[in-house]
Amino acid sequence: MSNKPPEFLVVIPARLGSTRLPRKPLADIGGKPMVIRVAERAQQSQAHSVIVATDSQEIHAICDEHRIECLLTSPDHPTGTDRIAEVARLLKLPADTLVVNVQGDEPLIPPELINQVAKTLADNTSCDISTIAVPITHASELDNPNVVKVVLNRLGEAMYFSRASIPFVRSLGSAQTMLHLRHIGIYAYRANFLEAYTRLEPAPPEQAEALEQLRALWNGFRITVHTASEAPPAGVDTAEDLERVRRIIAR
Repeated sequence: MSNKPPEFLVVIPARLGSTRLPRKPLADIGGKPMVIRVAERAQQSQAHSVIVATDSQEIHAICDEHRIECLLTSPDHPTGTDRIAEVARLLKLPADTLVVNVQGDEPLIPPELINQVAKTLADNTSCDISTIAVPITHASELDNPNVVKVVLNRLGEAMYFSRASIPFVRSLGSAQTMLHLRHIGIYAYRANFLEAYTRLEPAPPEQAEALEQLRALWNGFRITVHTASEAPPAGVDTAEDLERVRRIIAR
């Protein structure tokens, strides 16, 4: 493992068509649109470039105004990963380039977390994807389908992701030794994986759970997982989340 920071770029997929919070990327947070807040956090990481990928001329214009690099991509992408794959093609990225996917609704994302997910993939050359998990400390999260759980093998690679409580604890005795992990939705990929991903059919477990990372596991790709000690601040899914983030930024 090298102590030298790996070279990587950040791509932030952003589309206006959010169902729960319309026009979410352009929501004002302390005088700046949310997508700009996310990009500025990413610029504090060790990424050599930060690019917003969007299907919206309006988002593109806002990025230009704030001098954030932005690429217009197809409106037809079913997932953020497909949108990032188009960016990799447009930029003709070499196969081993590390690309970090930062969600466009994470205006408080710690730059260190971005660095960590890139380093985790750089250090695990046999894996195709890296991501982050944190220990679950509240029992209520286990049965919450909005909290995605992950089970790892002894190498720290993902065996399965689920909205259900996994692993199921059959007896109290075994509960003492089992650490339940919550998945945090930040990913690093190699550019050649992104190209392969776009050719994969949706997988049955992916469709059942509505978790696109299961498509990669179903097709035999390996996902290495860094277990962080604590969760980053929550992203913005609802109007209540947006108000919470506005209060934090205002402070």
